[in-house]
Amino acid sequence: MTIFFAPLRLAPRPTEPQESVWKLLLEVTPIQWGFFFVGWLAWCCDAIDFFSVSLSVTALGEQFDRDTTKITQAITLTLLFRSVGAVLFGVFSDRFGRKWPLVFNLLLVAVLELGAGFCNTYQQFLAVRSLFGIGMGGIWGLAASTALENLPVGLRGIGSGFLQQGYAVGYLFAACISLKLVPAVHPGWRALFWTGAGISAFGAAVRAVLPESAVFQKAREAAEKHGFISEKEKTRIFLHETKEMLKKHWVLCIYAVLLMTGFNFLSHGSQDLFPTYLEKTKGFSAHDATIATIISNCGAVSGGIVAGYVSQFLGRRITIVVFVCWVAVFIPLWILPSTFGGLAAGGFWVQFGVQGAWGVIPIHLAELAPPAFRATFPGVAYQLGNMVSSASAQIEATGGDHLKTTLNGKSVPDYAKVQGIFIGCIAAFTLFITVIGPENHGSHFEKHRAAFDEGGGSDEAYIDEEGAAAAASAKETDLEAGDHENEKASEERISTEKQTA
Repeated sequence: MTIFFAPLRLAPRPTEPQESVWKLLLEVTPIQWGFFFVGWLAWCCDAIDFFSVSLSVTALGEQFDRDTTKITQAITLTLLFRSVGAVLFGVFSDRFGRKWPLVFNLLLVAVLELGAGFCNTYQQFLAVRSLFGIGMGGIWGLAASTALENLPVGLRGIGSGFLQQGYAVGYLFAACISLKLVPAVHPGWRALFWTGAGISAFGAAVRAVLPESAVFQKAREAAEKHGFISEKEKTRIFLHETKEMLKKHWVLCIYAVLLMTGFNFLSHGSQDLFPTYLEKTKGFSAHDATIATIISNCGAVSGGIVAGYVSQFLGRRITIVVFVCWVAVFIPLWILPSTFGGLAAGGFWVQFGVQGAWGVIPIHLAELAPPAFRATFPGVAYQLGNMVSSASAQIEATGGDHLKTTLNGKSVPDYAKVQGIFIGCIAAFTLFITVIGPENHGSHFEKHRAAFDEGGGSDEAYIDEEGAAAAASAKETDLEAGDHENEKASEERISTEKQTA
């Protein structure tokens, strides 16, 4: 049962001795490593492709003769259409498997990224980037389910942190390509898009070589043990189970979208215009702005890994709260300095907090999701949040048009003040949504049946008795912790009443 307004508390203490992280890592099989790597790589490709626009705003403005606000419209349209891709590819993955939907998804992204590099007009560029958003929308849910469902439960926290920082690593790769390759070749900004297309095609090839997810295959075999069911009948069952899931979990769906709205505003508000902010408000060269971006993404990678690991012990929500507070503390260092060192340090520590909080999200959403919909639910929630936050770059660009500062005697957009206010407000909203929400730490979602199995959409639909026993043990631990808290509160109340008497 999903409980909102639950008190923040540490992760439930395991009832049995737990193996160390290092021992668990040594026990991971090559195929499990392959699943995790390809999920990480897919998410990395998504970031390279998305941030190709952010890193090329100035060059695109010169190419298409448009100002920053107009160019950022391409970012907005990409984010708007990502929810369509999340629904399509998420449903395909939960219905047909993890393998081929992700292969097709990555190939689609590669083709559209390649096409973006051949655009000669602003209208063509907007059209291609809009379609591109559909392709990008499916990747996160498929990548997370592929990477995490095959890992041992004890590694999912740190695995979540590593997986999510595929996005920061992708941004890092894109920044390095923009720094070294783009200025050195005649096509200029187009080379960044074409390189991103090649990396996405490579990701598709790697996924095609690997087998179907072992966990999904196990769920499929369990469904077939009930007797032969045609593909048409499986689809009918899947649609029925989806309808029942939405009727039961509609409040959880709304909550997940609100949570991801806050997180997406937080990341896009601190990333999309960061190079532009350094160039136009602080007077950095494009080279120095790119170097600062690389440094900030090193902070992002570090924060995500640390937070993912820590969440195994502190719990998912407490870890998010700690890292969002970290962001708020370092906002002044993000906006006040004028030197390269100060601003690069601000970028490093703010992104340490932003992507630290984000590092918990893949596993947090996977644990909250109805188990049979681990690709659809997190992916759609993520991308609907992306859709709501799609205007982040345009909001900041418009704010910069109205809030001005002086740089070398010239009036320039004051992106420092705009981003400081924006990030501060979003951090407060994200904290509130996280605190009031539920948590399902340590969920054994890998033991659940598939959504195309009759009754498989239920939260209690386990493949075997072992799965049911693990879930019952987890619930018992949570109940014992709740009883302990209630007893403590009762004792405190009785003590207070005696003192008053």
